[in-house]
Amino acid sequence: MAHYNCLIVDDEVELTKMTAEYFEMFGVSSYVANDSDSCLEFFKDNTCDMMLLDVNLGDQSGFELCKKIREGSDIPILFISARQSDDDVLIALNIGGDDYVKKPYSLSVLLAKVKVILRRFESSDKPAEGTASSEEPSPIDKATMSITIDGKKIALKAREFALAEFLYEHRNTIVTKNEIFDAVWGDSFYSDGTLNVHIRRLREKIEEDPNDPKYIKTIWGTGYMMEI
Repeated sequence: MAHYNCLIVDDEVELTKMTAEYFEMFGVSSYVANDSDSCLEFFKDNTCDMMLLDVNLGDQSGFELCKKIREGSDIPILFISARQSDDDVLIALNIGGDDYVKKPYSLSVLLAKVKVILRRFESSDKPAEGTASSEEPSPIDKATMSITIDGKKIALKAREFALAEFLYEHRNTIVTKNEIFDAVWGDSFYSDGTLNVHIRRLREKIEEDPNDPKYIKTIWGTGYMMEI
């Protein structure tokens, strides 16, 4: 079984080929699939750390493909699309996408985003360093990308875990939206909608009542704070 850093799923053959070749130049091993069926065939014999997924795959839907993949995998999925609607962005994030990049994109910027995801993926695979015996054990477990709340271990997706980890590292302190974007996404050029969706998804997993959160508090006009 072959392992790749990145699976690129897009029906624009030349663009996909050019993107894969560019990634390979910078050490990101890539595999190309130009339709939904080829993507599903890939997963029968191969693995990857993350995937780029176009919303429009000819007469097929990247959204539907994402739903199928999410039935059995939590790998980071970064949507790429010429569709500019904020509704499309929110749909992509709500069905399990981790990010959304609008076409036309710069290959260098796209590569930077991919490398941020891969670095976080790699660091999440490494067990955390031991803590001093005088400290309480951290509820954040990098080895399994999970958080323990009230004795319950909750598995998170890559982006949810990165967000929870950053909030926990700055617990009981207000963090701004831009600080979160820089730390979790690698830059500050994202919309509030992107962050709001991820905060909501995280609350739905760890809060008893997501509408009245106990752990992740909204600081209106500023950002968020984790009280734990």
